Amino acid sequence: MRNPIQVQVGEYRTTGYFDAGSNDHKRGTLVIVDLDRSSEFGRVVSNVVPKSQGDRPPVMAGRVLRRVTDGDLRQLDNNRNKAREALNVCISKVTDLKLDMKMIAAEYSFDSTKIIFYFTAEGRVDFRNLVKELAKVFRVRIELKQIGVRDRAKMIQGYGVCGQPLCCANFIKDFSQLSIKMAKEQALPLNPSKISGVCGRIKCCMAYEYNVYRELNKGLPKMGARVQTAEGRGRVINLDILKRLVHVDVGDGKIVKITVPKDEKMVVENKPTGQPPTGNRPQR
Repeated sequence: MRNPIQVQVGEYRTTGYFDAGSNDHKRGTLVIVDLDRSSEFGRVVSNVVPKSQGDRPPVMAGRVLRRVTDGDLRQLDNNRNKAREALNVCISKVTDLKLDMKMIAAEYSFDSTKIIFYFTAEGRVDFRNLVKELAKVFRVRIELKQIGVRDRAKMIQGYGVCGQPLCCANFIKDFSQLSIKMAKEQALPLNPSKISGVCGRIKCCMAYEYNVYRELNKGLPKMGARVQTAEGRGRVINLDILKRLVHVDVGDGKIVKITVPKDEKMVVENKPTGQPPTGNRPQR
């Protein structure tokens, strides 16, 4: 019977499920796995199969061969040193060939039969000549992988404006799709410096509370909408989404606060005027 565990292969590659056999590997355990008929270094991310898998067994990428030994750790250190040297060689070759690409990192496979080079670029890059030049130098299989700016931040690591390690480098396994709509739904100021992470893209944490705000927003008017209140007609000037509290300007400097019960809808008389939101959303 298969015993699936989730393992991150290598230093920067994605996670996959591997058959641990009868062994019990805890989270954080360093292991050697069999992948594509070669041995690779990996780190156990989780020994629990997510509930989303349901009754379907996860697709296995390979199997766990063993835990790392002292000899394996020495080989890993040696591979890391060789990878740093390989990256410098690659950067020199990129400069000589005048390729519009920025090298980020290099990684040897555990058995040293392959080198993976990671780079960023604005568009597609024809690196066939670069591969040939690198193959002549290292005499191993060469793989170049173009990554996005979010992957680059994950690899380099760092700290966010919250003072905590970057979510992408700390615990996020796969990037979810983000959009400006998430910030709008949470009444955040649409200021790039406020809603963007160190990678220059929308912060990953925008997705954490998006579903809650989307649910609480149901039935609430938009900013600038004209509504009818007990004090007369007025215009929505502020929203507290978490409390479902609507601030309405009914004229003559009078502000009416209305709490809209959940599952109820506030009637809007016309479309919103398009004024930017000024909600009481906590700043990140």
